[in-house]
Amino acid sequence: MASRQRVDASRLAAYDVLKAVRVDDAYANLALPHVIAEHGLSGRDAAFTTELVSGTIRWQGTYDAIIDACLTKPRLEAKVRDALRLGVHQLLAMRVPDHAAISSSVELIRARVGVGPAGLTNAVLRKVSGHDLDGWIRRVAPDPSTDPVGFASVAHSHPRWVVEAFTEALGGADELAALLAADNAAPRVTLVARPGQAEVAELLAAGGEPGRLSPYAVTLVGGDPSAIPAVADGRAGIQDEGSQLVALTLAQADVVGRDARWLDVCAGPGGKAALLAALAAERGALVLANERQHHRARLVVRGVRASSAGLLGVVTGDGTRPPWREESFDRVLVDAPCSGLGALRRRPESRWRRTPADLDDLVPLQRRLLTRAIDAVRPGGVVVYATCSPVLAETSGVVDAVLAEREDAQLEAVRQLWPHRDGTDAMFIATIRRTHLGS
Repeated sequence: MASRQRVDASRLAAYDVLKAVRVDDAYANLALPHVIAEHGLSGRDAAFTTELVSGTIRWQGTYDAIIDACLTKPRLEAKVRDALRLGVHQLLAMRVPDHAAISSSVELIRARVGVGPAGLTNAVLRKVSGHDLDGWIRRVAPDPSTDPVGFASVAHSHPRWVVEAFTEALGGADELAALLAADNAAPRVTLVARPGQAEVAELLAAGGEPGRLSPYAVTLVGGDPSAIPAVADGRAGIQDEGSQLVALTLAQADVVGRDARWLDVCAGPGGKAALLAALAAERGALVLANERQHHRARLVVRGVRASSAGLLGVVTGDGTRPPWREESFDRVLVDAPCSGLGALRRRPESRWRRTPADLDDLVPLQRRLLTRAIDAVRPGGVVVYATCSPVLAETSGVVDAVLAEREDAQLEAVRQLWPHRDGTDAMFIATIRRTHLGS
């Protein structure tokens, strides 16, 4: 009898990450390094696992529709579905021969689940191998002429409600396919050279390319960013260009009079606070970084370790019940907790975790944070309200609702970034000026 093939460590690692995402609510980008190290992977094997995990999670909705179309019974254990998703991704989106994708998935099931579902796995994946991805989408997605939202949801692997929200935020469906496709493309790593601490030329010399929108941005072509000395010692950091633009918008806004005290209300994990502190130091200003959760405040402390010259301090506090005096800051940033649907390129699992009900809690919190931020800034100063979400309820809806209740603040500028237009996360940035003391 021929010996059964052994499951390779790359696929075992990928399965273990999917399980951590499903069972422990882990984020794949955080779980991957640990699991890759645990399995002793490096080089091409580590890259294979990373693509297998990330791609499978991105395309989960499409793959589930395909898997369900191949089942005779609709119910399927979650742990079996995990392995089938990995197999489908290898068949439809990776350069893995059909026989290798199918046989390795069957052995993965035997190793991680048991012998029972092995036959089902073999049968389903053989059916899947009969068509390419476009062919399957034509078979399982709704008719685009009668249900364009449903078609986009299946064809681009986004929940229907997210497609609807994005269509509303875009002002129509003309750019929808481009946006959803951009969400499914793995982003390159973007670095920030914090002014006064690192030079852009230093990061370019490490193998990067200049950013498009931020003068401090460098996009890595490849390699490990943590191996770059400036990143290792905190003079530079990993930061999406959209996130950099949030900090730059606050720092570049005109203020009337004093410009010495800046506040970051929701500072965790610290990237924007570090950039703000570097910018503030060049002007003789200081940044107070606040974070409600103590463990995230510790991340801020680490993130700003090279920025002490522009740092007033890091504190743990509730931005809706702030410990600071009103009208005591010149610039205030509110990077509010949000659905995170603007960062689906980086955290694809968020699309499957979030629901419309989440907005019921997030939107009132966002309004309270913005209200207190306006209270905190002095007349003539500015507040920047930002979310990593383009959903209108979290963006213009929050700004409009808060300003409708105040006579002491006015909206000066709004910017919505998009991955398909700008190559950034879908950051929303609103600049608000405090005009006079509240009553």
